[in-house]
Amino acid sequence: MITKILIAEDHESANISVQKTLEELGITDIAYAYYCDDALNRIIQAVKAGSSFDLLITDLSFEPDGHKQTLANGMELITAARKEQPDLNVLVFSAENRPTVIEQLYNNYEIDGFVRKARNDARELKEAIHEIGRHRRYFPRHISQLIDKKNTYSFSDVDITIIQLLAQGTLQKDIPVYLQRKGITPSGLSSIEKKLNHMKSVLGFTKNEQLVAYCKDIGAI
Repeated sequence: MITKILIAEDHESANISVQKTLEELGITDIAYAYYCDDALNRIIQAVKAGSSFDLLITDLSFEPDGHKQTLANGMELITAARKEQPDLNVLVFSAENRPTVIEQLYNNYEIDGFVRKARNDARELKEAIHEIGRHRRYFPRHISQLIDKKNTYSFSDVDITIIQLLAQGTLQKDIPVYLQRKGITPSGLSSIEKKLNHMKSVLGFTKNEQLVAYCKDIGAI
């Protein structure tokens, strides 16, 4: 059961919003920090006092404001916090929407849940806390769908090179020259068109711009 929570969030309005959501769940033992270092110190002091936090809710991005900090972001906070309290539950509340980054949070940082700052995020926060309180990880459906879609196509190095060139503003007709200079084959315009059409067909796109935007979203480029 989740009864004691620490919020690490540098935007006051978001911090207050999360506190209000927690109070609606009947959780009143809430602490908050605007800096990662302060959040870590609170965790350390709580462990020493024998009154550890059940859950850390943290953003990923913390804007520098001249206040000297050892921990620069939420990922560093998660790593440091888990060293002090290995059993600490972690819920990331962030505007991040790239599936590759979110996958990394689950796989490498072993977070217990992720909620994106967006419409209906208060409802999702409640759902996530309920799930974590039942010792289950919370994985948002829309993120699962994005990751599933990403995994439907395995991008080759040449695919990524072509998409990066398009993202940089290179015209499709000029890409063969670049590939030839780099010794990449096949480099003909027809081969490039076939590759792009295949990628778009598999992923359900009709325009190169959609493909480029999608690859940016998933962190492929």
